[in-house]
Amino acid sequence: MGKRVLITASVYRHISNFHLPYINAFREKGWMVHVACADAPEHIQGAERAFPLPFTKRMSAPRNFIAARRLRRMIRTYHYDLVVTHTSLAAFFTRLAVKGMRDRPRMVNMVHGYLFDEHTSGLKRAVMTGAERFAAPETDLILTMNRWDYEAAYAMRLGREVDLVPGIGVDFSRLDGAAPDRGRALRQELGIPSDAFVLIYGAEFSARKDQSTLLRAMALLPSRVYLLLPGDGRLLDRCKALAEELGIEGRVRFPGHTADMAPWYSAADAAVSSSRSEGLPFNIMEAMHLELPVAASRVKGHTDLLREGETGLLFAPGDENACAEQITRLVEDPALGRALGLRARAEAEQYALEYVLPKVMACYEGEKPALVSASSAKP
Repeated sequence: MGKRVLITASVYRHISNFHLPYINAFREKGWMVHVACADAPEHIQGAERAFPLPFTKRMSAPRNFIAARRLRRMIRTYHYDLVVTHTSLAAFFTRLAVKGMRDRPRMVNMVHGYLFDEHTSGLKRAVMTGAERFAAPETDLILTMNRWDYEAAYAMRLGREVDLVPGIGVDFSRLDGAAPDRGRALRQELGIPSDAFVLIYGAEFSARKDQSTLLRAMALLPSRVYLLLPGDGRLLDRCKALAEELGIEGRVRFPGHTADMAPWYSAADAAVSSSRSEGLPFNIMEAMHLELPVAASRVKGHTDLLREGETGLLFAPGDENACAEQITRLVEDPALGRALGLRARAEAEQYALEYVLPKVMACYEGEKPALVSASSAKP
């Protein structure tokens, strides 16, 4: 009988956005693949079975503990050799599911960005780090994507072993449609003047992504600067209301969730991100690949990708004045933008899926020794 792997995440969109190549890679190696997440469809390409779980965002919700019980039954029934878990909520309840279990499977937690850092409130940080410490004994390997998360996992002994990988890998071929003519056509369709300077920030509308700082920065920028905000989420309507309150609604476009980002990137002159916290963000890596200059908040994930003045521009998170100042540099100095974009393109190639996937798969299968053993970490 071949080996068996269970892949868990909080929602199916996370699986479909990031993990289908890994599901197929496991299948090609002869593994039986199961997937469990909220909103799981009946069939997932490459997976033997998909299990819907009642995950919900509030950590203390009873539905999440029901999901953990279901996971425990699944793990006992199917005798997995490996469980790979993603997203903070699913990672906690997946590891809770194997608490006290004899002969449990190997557990790998892929951290897409811890929801705590130096900018997090004391109470939230205590809760989140407490949850990770509680789950640490059931964590055989932690894979982190940025230096801050790596050092935090190392220092707090959040797993038996800790490793740092260059993200989950970006399929840059998805951006092949980013042709200038598509960008010009989209700008015309959106009613954006031909001489406008267009910014793009594709992200979920949430407090963590902090579109509000970017909108406030827009109010400080010249009228020829326009902003594209593809995405959906809980705070979308609030951001639309803020744009109206600031009097910039005519210069901001809210197209909603967009499956094909290629024409939107080609319609832009620069990429921006005002996020409060990141793992290793796809939107920045995609912009870098397309030679778009980037202005981003100085937070983990961004600082792993961008070097100030060399491959991008950085500003203090939550500071709309600093954000506007960096964007103004790009508007007023096209040569600077071109130079940043060219250097960023060269840096981005190390995050390509074809380069990253073999490294991550080796970690999943235990073929690559972890960089750090938590048991050897100094207090």
